[in-house]
Amino acid sequence: MARLIAVTSCPTGIAHSLMAAEAIKKTAALMGHEIQVEIHGAEGTTNRLSEETIAAADAVLIAADIHVELEPFGDKPMLTVSTGRAIRDSRAVIEELLALVPGLAPSPASDVATAPPKAPTAEAAPAPRAGRRIVAITACPTGIAHTFMAADALKKAAVAAGDSIDVETQGSVGAKNQLSAEQIAAADLVIIAADTHVDTGRFAGKPVYTTSVGAAVKGAAALIDRAKAEATVAGGTAPVAAAPTAGAGSGAGKRHLEGVYKHLLTGVSYMLPIVVAGGLCIALSFVFGIEAFKVEGSLAAALMEIGGGAAFKLMIPILSGFIAYSIADRPGLTPGLVGGMLAMNLEAGFLGGIVSGFLAGYIALLIRDRVHLPQHFEGLKPVLVIPLLSTLAVGLLMIYVVGGPVKLIMDGLTAFLQGMGTTNAVILGLILGGMMAVDMGGPVNKAAYTFAVGLLTSDSFMPMAAVMAAGMTPPLGIAIATLVGGNRFTQAEREAGKAAGVLGLSFITEGAIPFAAKDPLRVIPAAVLGSAAAGALSMYFSVGLRAPHGGVFVLAIPNAVSHLALYALAIAVGTILTTVALLILKPSLQEPKPSLVAGVTAK
Repeated sequence: MARLIAVTSCPTGIAHSLMAAEAIKKTAALMGHEIQVEIHGAEGTTNRLSEETIAAADAVLIAADIHVELEPFGDKPMLTVSTGRAIRDSRAVIEELLALVPGLAPSPASDVATAPPKAPTAEAAPAPRAGRRIVAITACPTGIAHTFMAADALKKAAVAAGDSIDVETQGSVGAKNQLSAEQIAAADLVIIAADTHVDTGRFAGKPVYTTSVGAAVKGAAALIDRAKAEATVAGGTAPVAAAPTAGAGSGAGKRHLEGVYKHLLTGVSYMLPIVVAGGLCIALSFVFGIEAFKVEGSLAAALMEIGGGAAFKLMIPILSGFIAYSIADRPGLTPGLVGGMLAMNLEAGFLGGIVSGFLAGYIALLIRDRVHLPQHFEGLKPVLVIPLLSTLAVGLLMIYVVGGPVKLIMDGLTAFLQGMGTTNAVILGLILGGMMAVDMGGPVNKAAYTFAVGLLTSDSFMPMAAVMAAGMTPPLGIAIATLVGGNRFTQAEREAGKAAGVLGLSFITEGAIPFAAKDPLRVIPAAVLGSAAAGALSMYFSVGLRAPHGGVFVLAIPNAVSHLALYALAIAVGTILTTVALLILKPSLQEPKPSLVAGVTAK
């Protein structure tokens, strides 16, 4: 039995995070493995993994569509997948994860026969007296001065002793000169000079000597001599290269594209609460009249100031800042926020925020990794050099290069949306609606939603209405189909249909995922048909929606949506089309009557 841990996270932190966690837990239990799952949800982190749990785990599963901090897991075998795949193919995902665990993977017979468990320990101590290949890690609590001073001292002492050395510094801007699997595999000795926790899992089977960072600074030569004499073999018998290489391989280009998308979704996930809060405050201001906010000192004016004057002005800087944060961690946050604010001021809109976020992230990453200072000035790097240089670079690029062209694109897009004829509106609604149902909360769905949300800052409200109508119809249509066409669904599906209906009313498209995962060739086309129709009708009726989320619950706010009756008609038509399509496509099931099933009482 393997001890596994997992983290699930999706942009909204609602359905996919919870569904992936549930699927992983149930599947692992059925396979006979122990697993604990940390969920990054809309209300924060639940079931947070403790340090002891992480230390005891054999492998880590990251089921996430956005950036997740991996540092707490050190070098444990790790598999990263999307939440959608964790939901649909949970067994295959766990099998892939188990394949990364050295003790569970089958070993060649020759290895077992020729490598007694204690042989590495016996041979490690009497390694050659000189010309050692050493790898080292230095780390101090602040990650500024001592970390780099210790690294420099170790390098000088090793060279003087005729040894070769590679040093990984775990500093305030992240790990630099990270040790590769090849460097670790070739090493004769490992030195850990650190005053903070350093995971030694990747050094299994290697002679390791652990000391303080101060000892390396004060007497590196003597430290290396002691390490050669006193190093003990780290626990574990797995080949050092096994864990790092298990997730490697072909497909680097694809992983790069997935990384870019994950950075974007990270920004969107941090932006969404601000958009929802701001949008609902704006919608509430319309309760008092569509132009009541123009009266100074009124409650309507205050609500508009909170929503439109504050929250919506933060939307693009937050989007940009957390795209950059996903790319470069904390060093990317400052230039990302500043670049996003410039995009706002330059009227470059959400497209400008996306561009500035990626610029900020990669520029900060470049400066962090490529700009080298004398060790006495290294402490200035995270607090002065990176923020100043990256902010200057991003700011100047936004003002002189990017801002103008992106503003023209946004102006053109806004003018097109505001002046498009009926045919163009219907086509756009058809496309956006279909996108919402293709993967029901996945990448295509999120792209359509992000597009509509971004246009709210340009006072373009029709796409938002089309997207929300289209996102509600798949689970609503499925819920009705399970009620009127019960012989086409199992008892479990009929029960799940009730929950799907509630999720659909709340504009949580993910409620349809269990049905689509079980029968994609029938459910997905039916859902796309209904969603496309709902989106097209919403645009045809020129419905505008000022609230970016909430489903039917925000429709009760006066003036939050224009043409309310026609909007309800669009949602109803899309729902009915999905229901009818499902009833046509799904065959009747030959299922035992509930009264014949053990443990179920007949009604």
